[in-house]
Amino acid sequence: MNNNSTKFLLLTTLMSGLLISVSSNSWLGAWIGLEINLLSFIPLMSNNKNTYTTEASMKYFIVQALASSTLLFLIISKSMIEELYMMSNNNLMSMIINTPLLLKSGAAPFHWWFPSIMEGLSWSNCFILMTIQKIAPLMLISYSLVMSTFMWIIILMSIIVGSIGGLNQISIRKILTYSSINHMGWMLASMNIGENMWIMYFLIYSLLTLTIIMIVESHQISFINQTFLMSSEMSIIKFLMFTTLLSLGGLPPFLGFLPKWIIIQQMIINEMNFIISLMVIMSLMTLYYYMRICYSSFMILCIEPKWNIQFYHNKVMPTMMILSSISMLGLVLCTLMINIF
Repeated sequence: MNNNSTKFLLLTTLMSGLLISVSSNSWLGAWIGLEINLLSFIPLMSNNKNTYTTEASMKYFIVQALASSTLLFLIISKSMIEELYMMSNNNLMSMIINTPLLLKSGAAPFHWWFPSIMEGLSWSNCFILMTIQKIAPLMLISYSLVMSTFMWIIILMSIIVGSIGGLNQISIRKILTYSSINHMGWMLASMNIGENMWIMYFLIYSLLTLTIIMIVESHQISFINQTFLMSSEMSIIKFLMFTTLLSLGGLPPFLGFLPKWIIIQQMIINEMNFIISLMVIMSLMTLYYYMRICYSSFMILCIEPKWNIQFYHNKVMPTMMILSSISMLGLVLCTLMINIF
């Protein structure tokens, strides 16, 4: 995909499919939007020079086609039984209709396709898959969500799988994948509070993910041991990357802690003490494997090769500085604004 005009066209149709799905007033229209979104992303994934991207695009197509066909079958079945395109808001129907949407968004236990596909993609496509491709399924889930036992099991499984799955990984892509699964659990839990809450969580998560991906892409990093050689002469880059990683894990002084803080408060008010305790303990495990990267990279002394200093620094450095500053100071600024105004 070297043709920029083709990329622009596919990205436009990808976003238009997302908007059709989100703004549709019928389930059939939402399904059409999801299909447009899928068929726009498949050509963006594939690359003739890399066999891994071809394999990843095929896997992604098969999984998404399975979820889409299941969703369409459920829509048609339901419309034949009840009023056309209407969905009664009860526990059983919410569980049935949300299952293919959870498969599309990669929540546990429907996450089995997510790590292997992420491993075969470029960093820009990884960002699209972890953020933009989740908007439509999550929005549709929020429309028909009933917080039943099934949904709480999905939330807890996502948080547990996302925490434990990343412990033995050495690939940055897989670590971010399991982190994304963990955050999916928190986003689904935040839907219990309100629509604005999960949107705020999603925006902060997308900002932090974008910052990390910009840094690792500019230094061509794919594995933990490559961070040892990353810009030892420019320690500021390491500092920005690892503070953003800790923010993504939800360490309190940083912006990533803000949405989790609100969710914890609301769930304690609703007397969900056991569930939120389990969620916090599991999130501490994600912080462990982030801090493992930080400690090893800062404490192990390595000699950096000359060719590691690349031309990316001049282009990306100002943007990385701004995004990382937002990550580090966002919680402080939000607190000041609330107290002043």
